[in-house]
Parts: sequence; C-alpha cells; structure tokens
Amino acid sequence: MGVDVREYGKTKEGQAVYRYTLKNSKGMTAEIINYGAILTSLFVADKEGNFEDVVLGYDSLEGYFENPAFLGSTIGRYANRIKNATFVLDGVEYALTKSEGENQLHGGITGFHKVLWEVVGVNDSNNPSIELTYLSKDGEEGYPGNLKVKVKYTVTENNDLKIDYDAVSDKDTVINLTNHSYFNLAGHASGSVLNHKVMINADRFTVIDSNSIPTGELREVKGTPMDLTKPAKLSEGINGDYQQLIVAKGYDHNWCLNANGNLLEKSAEVTEDKTGRVMEVYTTMPGVQLYSGNYLDGSIIGKDKAVYNKRNALCLETQFYPNSMNVPSFPSPVVRAGQDYKHTTIYKFFAK
Repeated sequence: MGVDVREYGKTKEGQAVYRYTLKNSKGMTAEIINYGAILTSLFVADKEGNFEDVVLGYDSLEGYFENPAFLGSTIGRYANRIKNATFVLDGVEYALTKSEGENQLHGGITGFHKVLWEVVGVNDSNNPSIELTYLSKDGEEGYPGNLKVKVKYTVTENNDLKIDYDAVSDKDTVINLTNHSYFNLAGHASGSVLNHKVMINADRFTVIDSNSIPTGELREVKGTPMDLTKPAKLSEGINGDYQQLIVAKGYDHNWCLNANGNLLEKSAEVTEDKTGRVMEVYTTMPGVQLYSGNYLDGSIIGKDKAVYNKRNALCLETQFYPNSMNVPSFPSPVVRAGQDYKHTTIYKFFAK
C-alpha cells in the first residue's frame, strides 16, 4: 500500500526515468513513468479476487520511445485531430506540425507523450497519488504560449483511477488533454475485446470525413450502430454496413456526452462477463472517443511478449471534440492567458 519508486531506465539523452507504483489497501495497482506521464500497467481484481493487468504497454522504457499507438500516454497539447494542422485564434493563424498526413494528431511529432516530466508531488497514503508537471514552451509544435501542465494520478480506496489535469498559459491558446490507455478487462494479453459490452451515455456523435476529421455534423445515434446508450457487445455493431464504421475501420469516433461535464453522472461503462470486471467512466469533459484498436496489426510486441492485434483493446479518451477550435458550434478548447484549465476523469473499477 502506498507509493513505490524505482528507476525504470534512461532516455536517449541519458536522463533517468522512474516508475511510480501506486497501490491501495485492496490491491489495485497503477504504474506510471515520468517519461510521457504514461500509465504502463493497471492491476484490478476480477470476481474471484484475481488481479490482472488490464492496460496494454511495453516491458521496457525503450518501447515507449516510439510508441506509435500512444499506449498509456498523456496526450497534449491537443488530443485527437486538427484539420490541416492549422487554427485561427483572435485573427491570427497558427500553423502546427503535421503528424498524420496534412493534419495534426495527438499534439504533433513529439507531443507530451515523448518528453520527460518532472515529479512534483507524491502522496504515500491510503489514496496514493503522483503529480507530474511539464512546461510546453511557446511555439512548441506550433502552439502559442508557455503552457505549464500538471497531471495527477490517484488510486483511491474505492478502486478508482482518478486523473486530474491542470494547466495555465501566459498567452491565449488551445488545450485538450487526455489519457490514451488501451483497456482489455480480461487482461492485456487476452486477445479480442469484441465480447466486451460497452455503454456510452450519449445521444449524438460527431460525423467524420474520409480523414477522420469531424465534418461539424452532430448525428443522432438512434437507429444506427453508434447507439450505445444501452450496453452492447462491440461485435454487434462494429462490422455493420454503416458508412461511418467503414470509413474508420470500426469505432474511432467522438460521442457528445449527455453528462456534459457533470463528474457525478456516468459517461461510459465497459463490462467483461467472463472475469466480471466492470469499468465506469466519469469526466468533466464534453466528449469521449471510443477507439476499438482498428490499427493494431500485430507489429507491437507488448508486455510479457504479448502480440497486440486488431481489436485486442479499446480506448475511451475523454476530450473536447476533435478539431473543436475550427468548428464554432463545438465546445471551445480556447484557454485565455492566466486562465486555469482544469479537468478530471475517473475510471472506476469493480467486479460482479
């Protein structure tokens, strides 16, 4: 119980990287490294009391240097996609680095997931936590403002993984932070998640074009395979003859949450019947991206020499809608100079 700290390796520049293990009195355990503020492991109990690691990751630090699928990463400055890697703020156009064709994905070429964060707080208690900080300098990846970011991971006595985000900039800017963990509630090496039941508390989703950029249309989920308002196995809709699923090769869309920032209202839920594990998601963010691991292709060799293939995991990335700064009708990700950006996401675990 508490926090354990061990050296995990060194960056390419020779800087020490540490792994922080947070464990509550019930045995739930999260492992975080200060490279990329990455969640590398998460052990939760099944209905028999057996613990498994339910997030995808690598056995060593070297795997995270490339990390093409963003396993476990803290994503910033802007999660998801920005059309043409540009945006206009107060009449000024900002050209960002392009990292997915003509667009920017998940903060650019380096992003927050490939930098060394500083650990500024460790709470070795019944609700162990670690707080990490990073200074994203003015102009980094094309974004305006020196942005000081804090991410705090907490494992609570209620078996919650709580992630608090806090940031402030000295210039007007845009910001959209999330965590890109891949979940498989049967265990990270257990193969397909198509039998996982998923519920998303949302009546609408953002329609995407052929480059996975939102068109601006918010479409009702009712009567479509995007309707996850009641728990449904991923297999039931994912291969349907529906243009949006064909374009994305499965689920890779943003849902407009009915909770709309209310942390007390459940936004999503995942259930794995064999183990009985359940994960509930609560967030202050207005959207969540369900990604069904469509581009995992067996090229990633993960922990315990596991091979991560297509649809071996799913992500629920809480966020502002993709490309929000370029769509006036979407919730705004603009943060003014000196204004606090604060958001919280909770992944709550239990078994039944």
